[in-house]
Amino acid sequence: MKIHQLTTIGQFHINHNEDALTICDIGQDKCLIAVMDGCSMGTESHFASALIAKILRKTAKEISFRAFAEKTENTLQEDLRQVTQALFEELKFVKSRWMLESTEILSTLMLVIVHQQEKTAEILTIGDGLICCNGKYTEYEQDDKPDYLGYHLAEEFDDWFDAQTQRLSVENIHDLSISTDGIFTFKNFDNQYYKSISDEELVDFLLIDKPEEHAGNMLQKKLLHIEKRWGLKPSDDLSIIRVVDNIFSI
Repeated sequence: MKIHQLTTIGQFHINHNEDALTICDIGQDKCLIAVMDGCSMGTESHFASALIAKILRKTAKEISFRAFAEKTENTLQEDLRQVTQALFEELKFVKSRWMLESTEILSTLMLVIVHQQEKTAEILTIGDGLICCNGKYTEYEQDDKPDYLGYHLAEEFDDWFDAQTQRLSVENIHDLSISTDGIFTFKNFDNQYYKSISDEELVDFLLIDKPEEHAGNMLQKKLLHIEKRWGLKPSDDLSIIRVVDNIFSI
């Protein structure tokens, strides 16, 4: 499977991209992908997103090394739970050790464990974001009040995790995307006239449309195309990861 990625600062932000993403192996034929969107009303929200990305990468490496050494293989559900629990405990430790306020660790999270050979995935969304699997959309929208993981670190992990409802199990993947909600914020910034495009068509162009030519930087080219042809740029930070089956390779 080929993995495309994009993260870019929005036009309404000046100093930092408050989004982050990570892609890493988590065992044989399995990978972890995730996008994060820091709370703009929080404190240095780019830090929260980057911190979560680094914890996820560290955790994925530890699980991979353990599986190799012990000759064991977790299910995707087990991996998802282990990764989320490690993130939960690590954030709790960092918050205490560094004497951080809750406002310093607030970020949404879309976390996916993909089995590339079996073309299956387990997905957990904490907060809001958009999933597109084989052309079908699932949107999580929490009215600009995401239920951040950072709000729940004083709780028991098992109780919190078992109560999560924003979970998906998907099969027969040939095209899977996850995106922060910046994908809904494209606007015109130069007041010039361009051919119009609907919000739905724009999202389809990024997450469903397949260009004829193979492109390693496909999402960056699409973003540039949107700016040049339709005069639009994202006003909020935007992060996308798109996983495409080699058979349907872009």
